[in-house]
Amino acid sequence: MTTLFDLTPESPAAPASAGPRPLVIALDAATIVTGTAGVGWTDYVHAPAKNLHERFAQQLEGCASFYRNADYVVIEGAAFSKNNTGADALAAMRWMLRQDLWKRGIPYAVINPQSRNEYATGKKRPVPTTVPKNKRYEVGKGMVRDAVHQRYGLLTEGKHRYDQSDAYILLALGLHSLGHVLADVPEAWAVQALRGVEWHNLPAVAR
Repeated sequence: MTTLFDLTPESPAAPASAGPRPLVIALDAATIVTGTAGVGWTDYVHAPAKNLHERFAQQLEGCASFYRNADYVVIEGAAFSKNNTGADALAAMRWMLRQDLWKRGIPYAVINPQSRNEYATGKKRPVPTTVPKNKRYEVGKGMVRDAVHQRYGLLTEGKHRYDQSDAYILLALGLHSLGHVLADVPEAWAVQALRGVEWHNLPAVAR
């Protein structure tokens, strides 16, 4: 049974925190590199196999090694504005993760990329239109990475730095929706972003 956790415009930014902070793991899921995050750290799962089925298996095994003991998991949802040859495989990867979490009885949330951006920068599409189109992707990812560094004191580095910083914002937003705020965020940003947090298989979270 699916339970949705949503906010109305009149709702507070997040429910009051109850008890100790749960173990939440975030996944910026992909077929080759998945960014992962927990409070105070980031990492990634790399699936180098050439065969797509083998990559799926590598990703599932690698991601499960992070979340098998988690109380909750947050996954980035689809960017429906994108239409490319990898979209079908990526959708399959996300659904395999969701199915595995369901089988394990681990509640999970799906957060759309726009809400991630809002929580990090205050805007769904933070990159100014004055930036050339061929540079907007990297500029936008850099803005999220900067937000992680400035707000949480965590600097992601290396080739997969953007995957990891995206995962950390997903983590922070997921925790915020559960009433555990990692750092101050402008209320308007939080209220808007929290509308994009969709919880599934979650009977225990009260509004």
